Formats: sequence, C-alpha cells, structure tokens
Amino acid sequence: YRKLCDTAEFIAASFEKAGYRLRRQEYQIDGKICTNIDAEIAGSTRPDDIVVIGGHYDTVLDCPGANDNGTGVAALLALARAFAHKKPTHTLRFVAFVNEEPPYFQTPQMGSYVYAKGCRERSDNIVAMLSLETIGYFTDAQRSQDYPFPLAAFFPPVGNFIAMVANRRSGKVLKKFTDTFRHHSEFPLIDGAFPRAVAGIGWSDQWAFWQHDYPGMMITDTAPFRYPFYHTPEDTPDKIHFEHFTRLVVGLEKALAGFSPH
Repeated sequence: YRKLCDTAEFIAASFEKAGYRLRRQEYQIDGKICTNIDAEIAGSTRPDDIVVIGGHYDTVLDCPGANDNGTGVAALLALARAFAHKKPTHTLRFVAFVNEEPPYFQTPQMGSYVYAKGCRERSDNIVAMLSLETIGYFTDAQRSQDYPFPLAAFFPPVGNFIAMVANRRSGKVLKKFTDTFRHHSEFPLIDGAFPRAVAGIGWSDQWAFWQHDYPGMMITDTAPFRYPFYHTPEDTPDKIHFEHFTRLVVGLEKALAGFSPH
C-alpha cells in the first residue's frame, strides 16, 4: 500500500511539473484511501467533448510492473507533457487509475469503474476513452504471438506490432483513431472491434467505461498473448524495448493531435 501511495504521489508531481492543476478522486477499500488522478486541458473549439487517455498504476502482488503497467503510465505522462501548452480541439483528460488488477479487476471497486461512474453521474460528455495497457514489449521472433480464439486464423504469429481493440459499440471511435494513427505513423498496427465474449477485449480500464455507456478502446502489446513475463516477478525494465516504445508514443501523440471522434 505504501508503494501504491508513493506511485500516486510521483504521478501527481509529474502532472503538476508539466503545469496541470490536479483533481484527485479518493475512495476507500478496507479503510485504506485509493486515488484516481486526472489532469485536463480544455479543448479550443469543442471543450464539452472529452477524450480520456488513461492507464492504471497498480500491479499484481510481487510483480514490479515495468510493462504492466509502467509503460502505460510512462506514455500517459509523456503525452500529458506533450499537450500541456497546446490547444487541442477537444478537451483532453489524462487519468491515472488505481486498482485495475485483481482482486478489483472488473468489479465496482476498480479505480476506472469508480471514475467512469462519477463521470456518468456528472453527465460528462466523454466521446472516446483510450486505455494504455502494457505497451512496451515487441519481438521479431517467430511464433511469439498468440491470440484468443478465433483470432489466430486471421493475424500474424510475430509479436512486433501494437494492437488497438474495442467492443463492437466502440467500433466507430476505434476506426477513426486507427485511421489517424496510420496517417501519422508507420508503426505496425493491428486493430479490430470484437464481441465482448472474445477473451482479452475487455481486460483493462476501457471495460469500466463500457459499463457506463461510454465508447472506449485499448492500446496494448497484447499482454499475456505475447509477453512471457506477464504478472511475474520478471516484469522488469530490462524487458522493455525502448526504441519501439518511443516510436509508438510519438505516433500516439501525433494521432491524438489529429484525432476527431465525430
């Protein structure tokens, strides 16, 4: 718990250093305070349309979490810094979520569920949610990539791409963002809107936004379908492919700048 709080303070300090005013959403689990942290920059022409960029900062027990989800948080902070003094068309809201991992995963105590519920109660007009989930491991090794059934028949067996996926109802937002990403970046990308029953499609914070009728998508290296150190003590920084990761984040920055969910 102390490390979780220290991480939250590091994220908060990073947002503040970039020039943002923070908002903290606190709630209690077993008498302990847990915190979602957001930083927002208002849109210039469509300020009521909110694009949420989020990533969870907790890990499973005994896992350092370099990739899951240190890479997602690092990208979140880098993107927040990149947009701190720009004037995006839509409002951009950068959110660090607590408690994505078990035992809170896909429960009302999940940080993003608490956050999305609050957004719905305030009638926030979230037009897109982008979940940054385990995005730092890439390899050109043959047969390095698995998929949930029945996707293996359609996609390549080499884990050298980024995946962007959504449920069917979020397919329009997914297509607009992936089209924009491809326009600005040559980073290998595989995307698709799939039924929720397909394993993995809802395995991150976008799931919580779906529960509150917001469109959401996940950006991921596919985590357990590729990363052999997923949820283990070996999820350490030396496993991250920083050159690929940097190229990806640059592509995400350019895509966000040009993205219009309408």
